[in-house]
Amino acid sequence: MPETMNAVVVSEHGGPETFEFRQAERPSPAAGQVLVLLSVAGVNYLDVAQRSGATPLRAPFLAGVEGVGVIEALGEEVTGLAPGQRVGWLAGGQGSFSEFAVVDASKVVAIPASIDDATAVAALMQGITAHYLVHDTYTVGPGDTVLIHAAAGGVGQWLTQIAKLKGARVIGTVSTQAKQDVALANGANEAIGYEGFADKVRELTGGEGASVVYDGVGKATFDESLRALRIRGVLVAIGGASGPIPTLDVNSLAGLGSLYVTRPTVVHHVRTAEEIAGRAADIFGWIASGAIKVPQVTQYGIADVVEAFKALESRGTTGKVVLKHSADSRHKE
Repeated sequence: MPETMNAVVVSEHGGPETFEFRQAERPSPAAGQVLVLLSVAGVNYLDVAQRSGATPLRAPFLAGVEGVGVIEALGEEVTGLAPGQRVGWLAGGQGSFSEFAVVDASKVVAIPASIDDATAVAALMQGITAHYLVHDTYTVGPGDTVLIHAAAGGVGQWLTQIAKLKGARVIGTVSTQAKQDVALANGANEAIGYEGFADKVRELTGGEGASVVYDGVGKATFDESLRALRIRGVLVAIGGASGPIPTLDVNSLAGLGSLYVTRPTVVHHVRTAEEIAGRAADIFGWIASGAIKVPQVTQYGIADVVEAFKALESRGTTGKVVLKHSADSRHKE
C-alpha cells in the first residue's frame, strides 16, 4: 500500500469552512522536484483567492502555497540540494498545509541557520513581495513620497521598512490607534486614517501628491488612491481586502495626471532560481544586520486552520499569520 499523510484539502470553493482534513497519498518528487517535510506554513491572501475560486485552480486541491521544512527526498536531476536540508518557498509548490509537499527545486531557498522557521516563513512571501514592489514595480528612492495602505499589515510593514531603507518618505494609512503605533514604529513618517486620505496626502506634500501608492485594500480605496497621486504617479494594486477593484476607465488616467496603474503578482518576480535566491539573500541579510525588523508572527496549530483564516480575513491581524505543524499532528502508521 502507498504511504499516506495528513492533508488539508479545499473540497469546494468557498469560505474558510471548506478546508477539510483528509488522509491522502504521500507524494513523490518528480524530476526537478524535492519532497519537503513541513514544519510551518504561511497564511496568505493568495490562499484566500485560491479557496474562493478567484484563481484558475480547481477544487478539490491541496491547500497552502508557502512553507518551510526539511528536504525528505530528491527527484531526479536535482543538484545543489540534499536530504535533511532546511528550505523554504513561496511559489512552485502546492500543499504546504499538509504533512508533506513537493516543490520545484528551482523555487526553494536555503534557510540560514540563524533564522528560525517561523521567522523564515514570515520573511518569504511578505518580504519578497515588498522587495519586488519597491525595487521593480516602482523603483523607490530619495525624494519619493510613498503611500502605503494597511501600513500595519504584514506586507505594509515590510514595504514601510524597505522604502525607508531606499530613502523615501512614507505615509501609511491605518484604521486604529494601535495600528498607527505599529506603522510609526516601523519608520513611517506619518500614519493617517482612511477618511479623506487623498486630501491629507496632498496637504502633507504641499499639493504635489504621492509618487506611488501601494494599495492592498482595493474596492474601498482604489478611486481615492488615484486622486492621491502626483502627476505621472503610479498606483500599484496589490490586493482587494475590501472587495474587488472597480472597473477602471483608462481614459480617466489622462485627466488625473497621466497616471500609471499596475497589478503585479509575486509569481512573475521569482521566475528563476537566481531571482528568488537574490531577493531572499537581501531579505535575510537585512534581518541578520538588524536593518529590518520582522513583523509580529501569530502562530496557530495546523488543526486551527479555519480560525487562522478567519483572523486574517477579518483584517484584525498585524504582521504574519503562520500555521505550525507539530509532532502530535504527524501521521502515525
